Amino acid sequence: MFKYLKRLIIFLLVFLFAFQTYRIHRNVKNVMQYKEMVEETLADNDTKANVELVLAMIYTETKGGEADVMQSSESSDGVANSITDSQTSIQQGVSVLSKNLDLAEAAGVDVWTAVQAYNFGTAYIDYVAKNGGENTIELAESYSRDVVAPSLGNTSGESYFYYHPLALISGGRLYKNGGNIYYSREVHFNLYLIEIMSVFS
Repeated sequence: MFKYLKRLIIFLLVFLFAFQTYRIHRNVKNVMQYKEMVEETLADNDTKANVELVLAMIYTETKGGEADVMQSSESSDGVANSITDSQTSIQQGVSVLSKNLDLAEAAGVDVWTAVQAYNFGTAYIDYVAKNGGENTIELAESYSRDVVAPSLGNTSGESYFYYHPLALISGGRLYKNGGNIYYSREVHFNLYLIEIMSVFS
């Protein structure tokens, strides 16, 4: 009986791993269809952003499965999902990222602060500059709790569980209306994920 259960558990784990790998590969393939569009957009802009970073952000935002692939509508006109085509989404997303990268360089902070500011807003760059100059989970958490969440109505520190492997390592909780404190870490991880999966495309 014990041997049977052991084999069943091993089979289920292998199956889950294979299924998850298949899903990731499919999502990466979906994101890679925007590579040429990203390259063209970057070529038309004076920017420090690169193709790999933008593709990793697309993967993080939507996995390429929505028209607003970079979820850049709110940064454009303050209205969610107002952008209805991928090219406009990428153009707006690259514009915001490029601005963040320039501001981060001027403030003397790391690139990942600029990436996190894509989720939090540009004011996060000044916050990091005044608190050590490097984006960390601790800084992102305090900014989410003390600045972002209250500005959007969460003044009580209400939080919820966030089921993402990278988040679970650091506690796995986000503040309601407080953005994603793990955003830059996810983008960083997805850079490598896309690179690895692209080998098998």
